Amino acid sequence: MADHAHIVIGGGISGLTAAHYSLHAGVDCLLLEASDRPGGCIHSSSFDALNDFWVEAGGHTCFNSYGNLLAIMEQLDLLELTTAKAKKSYKLWSKGQRRGIVSALHPLELVRALPGLFRVEKAGKTVAEYYGQVLGRKNYQDLFGPAFRSVVCQDADEFPAEALFRKKPRRKDVLKAFTMPSGLADIPRAIAAQPGFKARFGAQAQQITSTNQGFRIGLEDGSSLDCEQLTLAVPPDITGRLLSEIAPAAAAAIEDVGVAEIDTLVLVFERTDLDVDEIAGLISVDGAFLSAVSRDFLPDDRYRGFAFHFPGGQLNAAEREQAACQAIDAQVDQIVAKAHVDNRLPALRRSHMDRVQALDSALASRPIAVTGNWFLGVSIEDCVTRSRSEHERLFGPVAPMSSAR
Repeated sequence: MADHAHIVIGGGISGLTAAHYSLHAGVDCLLLEASDRPGGCIHSSSFDALNDFWVEAGGHTCFNSYGNLLAIMEQLDLLELTTAKAKKSYKLWSKGQRRGIVSALHPLELVRALPGLFRVEKAGKTVAEYYGQVLGRKNYQDLFGPAFRSVVCQDADEFPAEALFRKKPRRKDVLKAFTMPSGLADIPRAIAAQPGFKARFGAQAQQITSTNQGFRIGLEDGSSLDCEQLTLAVPPDITGRLLSEIAPAAAAAIEDVGVAEIDTLVLVFERTDLDVDEIAGLISVDGAFLSAVSRDFLPDDRYRGFAFHFPGGQLNAAEREQAACQAIDAQVDQIVAKAHVDNRLPALRRSHMDRVQALDSALASRPIAVTGNWFLGVSIEDCVTRSRSEHERLFGPVAPMSSAR
């Protein structure tokens, strides 16, 4: 007899929502997560010594277009806790200076190129090809290319254009852009804390084999668990490794989907020590970091915080701190708290959707689901949407969600 009907491997927002859908469908489900916390790339770094001041180290914003996520939040009575983000402007970091966004814009080129939005197809094109056409080559090189790089925290030129942005309907009864009282990590924590939700943290899956009833997951500690249905919600390289024995064709379909390693540096300063104007963040054109996002959207009386995203493995800790401080006119000795977070993000390339289709075809008749931030796009909602569609493939339509009250 299987230990659980359904096991989900991976405790980021994709795995959490996959397990959430199972819980509310009455499916006996266990979530396994290798780290000691839920949320994955949704990581609000909180500092106990600074009266729990927090800074986002991963996902930074939710929007009222995140329909599937909002439905889950509504079910868990989280919508009433959504917190408005004050409007702040992004700046460019170029040639060692902060500059206004408009300073890099080529208006005449933009006017000539914009009609392409109505006639140029996204499908089959990379971000550089599509947006270079519809925004202009100089505009893409000097402004939009760096801006897209900031969104995905890596070079976006080779990303499939159709995976970068997808239009979604908005809910007018929800704040357009919001955070939570203690950061976006409130959302994964609430999902994992709901009654009946089963999860094991610090449990790393090493191998999956087939059994007569389904699957056996071998864990790093030498133990194993059996299940009938399986969902993988981990990065593509780990997904491929875990699928290699039980679904080799599916593993082969995604073997060349890359992963970008990101070194995120979170810094906190006394408000009185910084002269830089409040900003939403920095778009790096030629700096050592890829992007920076501030906590200025939710001002604190005493502290200001920033998350700087660097390419993984290129700078040591001291060099990252120096580069970050230079960008906000701060001194390293003014840092009052800091944290380092390793993030791993998908490095999507042209024809990625063909790879996804091949994966889905290989698993179509199998009780195996695969979800994550590398299917429809990289946003939080894209993750939840994929988890919902995979749940429905395995277990049937999601039932209307009622409040937890």
